[in-house]
Amino acid sequence: MILFRKFRLLILMVFLVACTMHIMIDLLPRLERRAAGPGSGGGGGGDAGCSCAHSPSEEPRGRPKQRSRAAASAVQAGWPGKHTLRILQDFSNEPSSNLTSQSLEKLAGAGDRAEPVKRADETLEEKQKSLIKERGSRGKEKPEQRASRLAALYEHPLYKSDLPPLTDDDTLFNVNTDIRFYPKATGNQEWHNEGNEEEEGYSPTGEVTAESYPNWLRFHIGINRYELYSRHNPVVEALLKDLQSQRITSVAMKSGGTQLKLIMTFQNYGQALFKPMKQTREQETPPDFFYFSDFERHNAEIAAFHLDRILDFRRVPPVAGRLVNMTREIRDVTRDKKLWRTFFISPANNICFYGECSYYCSTEHALCGKPDQIEGSLAAFLPDLALAKRKTWRNPWRRSYHKRKKAEWEVDPDYCDEVKQTPPYDRGTRLLDIMDMTIFDFLMGNMDRHHYETFEKFGNETFIIHLDNGRGFGKHSHDEMSILVPLSQCCRVRRSTYLRLQLLAKEEYQLSSLMEESLLRDRLVPILIKPHLQALDRRLRLALNVLAECIEKEGYTAVVEHDLDPQPAASPLHQAPRASGVRASFGVIHKGTLGRNLQEERRMTLIGVFVQAARALPAISDPMLNAPVLPARAASALPQT
Repeated sequence: MILFRKFRLLILMVFLVACTMHIMIDLLPRLERRAAGPGSGGGGGGDAGCSCAHSPSEEPRGRPKQRSRAAASAVQAGWPGKHTLRILQDFSNEPSSNLTSQSLEKLAGAGDRAEPVKRADETLEEKQKSLIKERGSRGKEKPEQRASRLAALYEHPLYKSDLPPLTDDDTLFNVNTDIRFYPKATGNQEWHNEGNEEEEGYSPTGEVTAESYPNWLRFHIGINRYELYSRHNPVVEALLKDLQSQRITSVAMKSGGTQLKLIMTFQNYGQALFKPMKQTREQETPPDFFYFSDFERHNAEIAAFHLDRILDFRRVPPVAGRLVNMTREIRDVTRDKKLWRTFFISPANNICFYGECSYYCSTEHALCGKPDQIEGSLAAFLPDLALAKRKTWRNPWRRSYHKRKKAEWEVDPDYCDEVKQTPPYDRGTRLLDIMDMTIFDFLMGNMDRHHYETFEKFGNETFIIHLDNGRGFGKHSHDEMSILVPLSQCCRVRRSTYLRLQLLAKEEYQLSSLMEESLLRDRLVPILIKPHLQALDRRLRLALNVLAECIEKEGYTAVVEHDLDPQPAASPLHQAPRASGVRASFGVIHKGTLGRNLQEERRMTLIGVFVQAARALPAISDPMLNAPVLPARAASALPQT
């Protein structure tokens, strides 16, 4: 019994000695630092509260050898690394499970063996940050240096025409100034931008004016019967910046559609549609791909917004490019379990996901970051359907979306005559809107325009919203002339559109140069490579050729719809004919009307003679264009690029 007690006492003593030695070994480096601190800290160059004898980037003396020996012994003993692939693939709900190559540096401090990984990841993160800053600075500096063409374009009289006076029926939302809006009541104090607490802009009474609403809400309030946003609207530029910088708080997959799209919600409660990068800038659509199985490109969405604004349609919601962190800004904030489960790590140690959709949502077509950064386009959401209903229309020139069948318009050259007799194309401006959309799609090479939408409040007297442009800019080496069939069959166009196309074909403006300058404002520059920009000029000439043939065949007044006010009276070529005091539908002149009106018949004869004489003339003057108007067959003489 006495021996047993002595044995237990001996074991206890050994245990205490071992614990003491272990504690002393752990405290030894700290004692060394304190002992060396007073001797080397007298320079006064370090922080007052730091007793370290070395800079943060240096190793304490005597430790590198210990670390190397410990690492070597761990390898010899066969201990597994702390960050194995199995651990990296364990995506849990905890924020600490964000084990990407960037976030490894947070966990590497727990083990000495991960110190080289930490340094490498810090270097990689610094490079990525510098790349983002460089892209942002490029987008900010270059427009200021080369803003001459774009600024000159927007100063042209064609880009300064005024809208009719707006009534309550012409605006999408009627803002009641008596209703006070309190952003603080939503529970989020950071309404504008993260960190701008002193710029919240509240009035002394605690009320919030319309100017202090978030930019997405101001964009919604500004929508009217004629446009999504007004020219030079500062809210649009502010909204683009929000799309690029606002903190993402929630992500979910968008239902429907053939390819993966994400709905992103921001800190200020705005929402945007995210289309991730699937192709590089240099890749073209494979020649064996059908138009309905083509990829949706994020850079096409961005370029479509800028092209729409240069054409002065203003029918595409604001779109901006953004570099998104797939783990921190998608996986860690999503509540969509179906999306969350598709994340994995590729053999190249890149974060990937594929989501759920009809096409290209599988491991083979996964979207992978570098290592967890991915480009994408963010398109601002339109108002919720519960607040502003939209009506979906089938495009009359919709393709068959079949490998072998053709649509009716592809086999019937008189198809447009049937369309003109069908509501809503038999009256109003809807047919002219279709022609604008046709030119817009042809310049991009977009064959995927099966439906379009309008705001239900405005009825049929409103514009077409140009949504879903991701399948544009797929082939710069091919011009799909079938996209222009509606224009060649109907031979109708707005005068404002026709004059702007001619203006953009002039050497001092040039569509490709304007697009290049405008796209420099985006963070993901370059958005389009040079061949795509050159294709814009080439396709613009082809569209003008089609209009020139229409004018030669049917006459200027039968083709060009006068929508500019006041109408010039310089030439009879620009005077719209009248039938019995009432303007004919879409400006189409019927033979019976001309037969009953001798004066009108003589005028049309003079117009025909004038058009024939115009072939030998260099140009015809137009007061709105401040430049010559191209006569028939003159569009082919435009300068080549």
